Amino acid sequence: MANPKDELEELRARVAALTARIYRLEQAAGLGLMPPPREPAQPATPAIPVPQSTPPPVAKPGPAPVARPESLESKIGAQWLNRIGIVAVLIGVSYFLKYAFENDWIGEAGRVAIGLLAGIGVLVWSEGFRRRGHQRFSLSLKAVGIGVLYLSLWASFQLYHLVPAAVAFVAMVLVTASTATLALRQDAQLLAAFALAGGFATPLLLSTGQNRPLELFSYVALLDAATVVLIAYRPWQRLLAGSFLGTLVLYVGWNSQYYTPDQLGLALFFTTLFFLIFAAAPLVQPAPSKEERAAGVPASGTLTVITLLNASAYFLAAYDLLEYKSSSPIAWIAVGLAAIYLVLARHLRRQVEAEGAPAPLISMLHAALAVGFLTIAIPLKLDHHWITIGWFVEAGVLLWIADRGKSVFLRNLSIAALALGVFRLLAIDNFYSQHLLFNWRFATYGVAIAVLAGIAILNRRRGDEGLGVAVPLVAINLLALVALHHEVSDFFSQRMSEAALAPGSGPYPGYNLAIAREFTHSAVWMVYGAGLMAAGFWKRSAFLRWQALLLMAVTVVKVFTYDVSQLDRGYRIVSFIALGVILLGVSYVYQRDWLQLSRRGPEGDAAQGAEGNPPPA
Repeated sequence: MANPKDELEELRARVAALTARIYRLEQAAGLGLMPPPREPAQPATPAIPVPQSTPPPVAKPGPAPVARPESLESKIGAQWLNRIGIVAVLIGVSYFLKYAFENDWIGEAGRVAIGLLAGIGVLVWSEGFRRRGHQRFSLSLKAVGIGVLYLSLWASFQLYHLVPAAVAFVAMVLVTASTATLALRQDAQLLAAFALAGGFATPLLLSTGQNRPLELFSYVALLDAATVVLIAYRPWQRLLAGSFLGTLVLYVGWNSQYYTPDQLGLALFFTTLFFLIFAAAPLVQPAPSKEERAAGVPASGTLTVITLLNASAYFLAAYDLLEYKSSSPIAWIAVGLAAIYLVLARHLRRQVEAEGAPAPLISMLHAALAVGFLTIAIPLKLDHHWITIGWFVEAGVLLWIADRGKSVFLRNLSIAALALGVFRLLAIDNFYSQHLLFNWRFATYGVAIAVLAGIAILNRRRGDEGLGVAVPLVAINLLALVALHHEVSDFFSQRMSEAALAPGSGPYPGYNLAIAREFTHSAVWMVYGAGLMAAGFWKRSAFLRWQALLLMAVTVVKVFTYDVSQLDRGYRIVSFIALGVILLGVSYVYQRDWLQLSRRGPEGDAAQGAEGNPPPA
């Protein structure tokens, strides 16, 4: 009989061997569930050797199958033959029905019933193909079924007069609503397009030739509102384009055929309602996510185009309705549009402002539309120099908003409005002033100079010490010189007119006044140059001093070339003495080196640019 102690030791050895084998298998499979086995402590009998088995190789996943492009044969067999077959079947059925109708095999009510049943049957049949994965074929069948339903309802009212217009209208609305619901459930944009097309075709299919704008436009407004709500849940912006186009076609058709001035209030109300519905589309459109913005996903081009077309179409429609009235209502409409788009721009910008993202394109587009309508409103509401002043005020307001909102886009728009006002001031406006300095022309120039000064100040605060400050300062000095030139010219023109009308005037009554006018021009330039030089010394601005030196150089050329040959001796004396005194005074300041320019090298304090701050010690 074997010793029990020996049997126990042999059993322990076998368990240890099995444990080691299991451990190796788990390690080969990558499981690693068991702890490593411990060696048995000095077994009495040698462990039975366990044959080492090679772990089975782990199968590695193969490469994903590459989708092959659909061949031409596959396209012909799966798509083209499918569509041709559907058309062939419909043509054959239509010929059969036509033959049956001509031989009175089927009555009018039966014809409509057959159409309705066939349309519903095709829709039900298409669902079977969709469940089996044939999505395209299913959508093709649905298009046929929906078309048959609309045509059958049209025939029941227009051809056979079996049902009243209200019944046919409700039935078509049910078809439209059912198609839209099916599109949402199956996430099929094409079905939604079928529903939208059928919805806008319904008024045309059921038209009786009567003028019923209240019912027509109420129905169209519901369709538009439903489309805007739909794009809030699905990214189907193309439907918005279809809805806008359908609305535009129906309105233009009604306006050209039925509109009369007594319907002004109704037409203006619905055009405003349509405008507000489409203007709200960017608000319900979901903002792009961080991932989309990081990936550079572009904004919806459809939404951008609709925004532009909506604003343009509404303003043109309002102008068409109110053109026989004064321009005041149209101007106020433009102001209202500017306010609406300004509010929308701010709201759209705030949608992404919290995340630190830049303002979206659609927000900048709304701001541009606001500026555009405000620019249009000014000449419609105002006239003469008030238009120019209005554009300058608009530039100032935009500049203030841009500074508050840190918007470079609005700042650029303010500069554009300012440029428009300056162009009109210099090229178009024609002022008649009876008072020197205290007149509308000088005030208009003052407003322009104030806006330019605001641009220079804001650019300086932003740290722009280059062209952003230099260009406005140069423009300020040029406009000031032009304004003073006009004041001098008008003053002497009035005196010359009075001299010509005075009794006993000679053959050249205004000759002395013309000489005095030229002297005054030179004197104004010299005095302005001296003042500009003083400002340059006071602000320690090399840029201002260089402008003064350039103006003085132009004055010197005028005095030595033109004034010498034209002015009388007394004016020549005064001109040269005044010019010499000013130049000597400026030279004395430079020679005394009050600004310590010699200690700063050959560049002087030009490094300061136009900011006017003293250089560091």
